Amino acid sequence: MVDADQTFVIVGGGLAGAKAAETLRTEGFTGRVILIGDERDHPYERPPLSKGYLLGKDARESVFVHEPAWYAQNDVELHLGQTVDAIDRTAKTVRFGEDGTLVHYDKLLLTTGAEPRRLDIPGTDLAGVHHLRRLAHAERLKGVLAALGRDNGHLVIAGAGWIGLEVAAAAREYGAEVTVVDPSPTPLHGVLGPELGELFAELHRERGVRFHFGARLTEIVGQDGMVLAARTDDGEEHPAHDVLAAIGAAPRVALAEAAGLELADRAHGGGVVVDAGLRTSDPDVYAAGDVASVPLGLFDTRVRVEHWANALNGGPAAARSMLGKPGEGAAHERVPYFFTDQYDLGMEYSGWAPPGSYDQVVIRGDAGKREFIAFWVAEGRVLAGMNVNVWDVTEPIQRLIRAKAPVDTDALADPHVPLENLAP
Repeated sequence: MVDADQTFVIVGGGLAGAKAAETLRTEGFTGRVILIGDERDHPYERPPLSKGYLLGKDARESVFVHEPAWYAQNDVELHLGQTVDAIDRTAKTVRFGEDGTLVHYDKLLLTTGAEPRRLDIPGTDLAGVHHLRRLAHAERLKGVLAALGRDNGHLVIAGAGWIGLEVAAAAREYGAEVTVVDPSPTPLHGVLGPELGELFAELHRERGVRFHFGARLTEIVGQDGMVLAARTDDGEEHPAHDVLAAIGAAPRVALAEAAGLELADRAHGGGVVVDAGLRTSDPDVYAAGDVASVPLGLFDTRVRVEHWANALNGGPAAARSMLGKPGEGAAHERVPYFFTDQYDLGMEYSGWAPPGSYDQVVIRGDAGKREFIAFWVAEGRVLAGMNVNVWDVTEPIQRLIRAKAPVDTDALADPHVPLENLAP
């Protein structure tokens, strides 16, 4: 039984942590809620950082999860700009802040997120080398892209994943010259495979983006502290005034590891191992969002998902589990979901279909016009679906995935057959 004498501590001031705090209150928890974040900004959502906010279309205030006053109004003790440096699971305390403040917890939730992977090459200390993970990064990068567009400057992006492509699109809209370098043969190769990756390559080429596939950056060349060029391992040199490292993110597990919590192996994305209720190897410690390695029941595997929907849903699911209500909206039952906006292309993706897991990609609609749905299929079963400039189809796509039953692939490809009719 949860009562007013209990203290729940949340470490990590992002979307997952903020939504967990909100859920604790809406579910009636009357105890103490402490939310500790290492950024000085109030909890915010990350998708706008590479989309609307980066483009200058969304106001800064629009990215925040709650109005600043919400935390005091809901009796959530918010500690911003504070780093937690230790968890004592025996004493059930966390230590944070410059003065080493100790606070007791009855339940602890880790929503420490992920951090951008760094380029381990010469020249990364130059002023024009950037990452995009935090609001401060986006604020800086927005000014950089505007200046590059104004001065016909060059941006080299290491990595053709979601962040790399979204920033490439934003940079071109500002008017900057863009070159994207990636060791894979197509963009998004590890997510979409070669079949759909090429579609995104063509989308960007039409807007003037140059790609250099099958290569990695080996050096960023500069003078007087400024970037001049980026060199690759095949001997090419690309002119550059700025470089963005967009080579993925690593879960922030140092705190959990030091506390002795079980971690997932790299094959499962790393992160903190949790069960279906987002409980770690310690029954009083939970994890959610980018840092959590969650069992994905639909696919009989364990994954760590770094997308917005995972944080949006995972924080509340963990909060309910902490309150003894793990069955309500459990994270492991959800179909992974993410979205992107690049130029005039909007896309939603549901499911999980890494290369090698499927035997065909079925297209419904007109891929040439970029108005279609793609389905990744294995032995007739739909593993994932991506709708491109086709809307209001997420529910039937996810229903097909959940069904885990063979479908008629001819009917799947036929736009005249309602998707709703295909799920058993």
